[in-house]
Amino acid sequence: MILYSGSVISLIENGEAFIKRNCKMKWRKTANSREEMPEYVERSYHEALVNALAHRDYLVNGSEVHIDIYDDRMEIYSPGGMPDGSMIQDRDPLTVPSTRRNPVLADVFNRLGYMERKGSGFGKIISGYEFQINYDESKRPTFRSDRYQFTVVMPNLNYNVPQDVPQDVPQDVPQDKLDMQILDLIRKDNKISTEKMAIALGVSSKTIKRHIKEMDNICYVGRGFSGHWEITDKE
Repeated sequence: MILYSGSVISLIENGEAFIKRNCKMKWRKTANSREEMPEYVERSYHEALVNALAHRDYLVNGSEVHIDIYDDRMEIYSPGGMPDGSMIQDRDPLTVPSTRRNPVLADVFNRLGYMERKGSGFGKIISGYEFQINYDESKRPTFRSDRYQFTVVMPNLNYNVPQDVPQDVPQDVPQDKLDMQILDLIRKDNKISTEKMAIALGVSSKTIKRHIKEMDNICYVGRGFSGHWEITDKE
């Protein structure tokens, strides 16, 4: 067991570094490149860890936020249940309004860019998973709580995935899944940045830029923030 102490910012940084050191990355060959297949989605575990520190009950002595990584899942635990006393497993997490147990700390996180002022983090944790290659309903993040604790459970996306998946993709496949997701984001916002695409899809900016470079049906017109994406009829 590894223990970290210090400021909440150092706890976020050390927590994320711990997760990255203990998680593996798989790769899948496609027709034109290869796709990253992470065990866990960075956007999702970042949101879960920030929420755990921002909303934990600091009046509970002898307990702390902790990260447990198992073969099939990761759990992020924080002291203190839902502020209104309800059980999150009895509710639809996508409809739970944002409530701040520690408004001053939440405001600091917002000013530093770690969390948004409005909106629930549950949706971000779930949506980060939904764009991943190995995602299905069995891999959907879940939440559980009681009066004394709150836990986010994030499944390992690569757990029990068949190892004999063909490595070669037929050349007549029009687009791989990530390409289609990039196209969908551009259709919704033709001025979206590659950084925002990476956050939305739970991959690195480097992966987004590599895919875009190999896609011949989109192009960026103009320069910098004044430019925009255009989709050609080659798709």
